[in-house]
Amino acid sequence: MRSIIAAAVLSVALAAPALAFHCPRDMAEIDAALAQNPPLTAEQKAQVTALRAEGEALHKSGNHQGAVDALAKAKEILGLT
Repeated sequence: MRSIIAAAVLSVALAAPALAFHCPRDMAEIDAALAQNPPLTAEQKAQVTALRAEGEALHKSGNHQGAVDALAKAKEILGLT
């Protein structure tokens, strides 16, 4: 039982840094797509911009899963997924 718990704790500890490094790459991808002036409605562009800002704020606060989720929504709107 201790081995299972130790393995679970270790996998969570190793996953957090991986997610942390994923966020900046996603933000850069979103920024590059927005710089290309994609055919989005004003509402979609506002959503992407808000989700990108939310993702950055979550990343900086240490909530990397929340950041990845918000950035994934922005990428989906942009058609990057």
